[in-house]
Order: sequence, then structure tokens, then C-alpha cells
Amino acid sequence: MADLAWHEEKDGIYVLDGGGKRVAEIGFEDEGEGVWNITHTWVDPSLRGQGMASELVERAVRTIEDAGGVPRASCSYANAWLARHGKRP
Repeated sequence: MADLAWHEEKDGIYVLDGGGKRVAEIGFEDEGEGVWNITHTWVDPSLRGQGMASELVERAVRTIEDAGGVPRASCSYANAWLARHGKRP
């Protein structure tokens, strides 16, 4: 997973490869009262099975918590990750 550029936005995080192609992303939205819903994760087939989705969720959770928020997930992968890591609201 070398030569990847991570980018954070207000409502998500995305990853570009060395050629500028988007190869992974996670989206989250403010539901009010400090709760942020992780709505989706996506990883390009070329990076699947290498821990990219887990890294996306971990970074999203850190971003949400650093802002004083609480993560929840309608995305099935993120929901399972939150359960495994004791992060459910």
C-alpha cells in the first residue's frame, strides 16, 4: 500500500494511488447531537484483503471522536468493526 495519499473531508476520507486514482473511501454524516453515521466503505479490488477497509474505519472513528462525536454505522462493515472494537454508542 505504498504511494497512497490520504485525504480527509468534512464528511469522509478517501485515498488516491500514485496516479491520482481514487482507490478507497469512507463516508460519514452528522446526525446531530454529536452522533456521526458511517454510511459506506469502499475499497478498490486491487487493495482488498490488505486491511484498507479496517484502516478507513479506524481513521474515521478517530476523526469523529477527536471532534467530540460518537460513531455509529449503517454500513455493515463499519458496524461489525465498531462491535469488534467496543465502539458502539
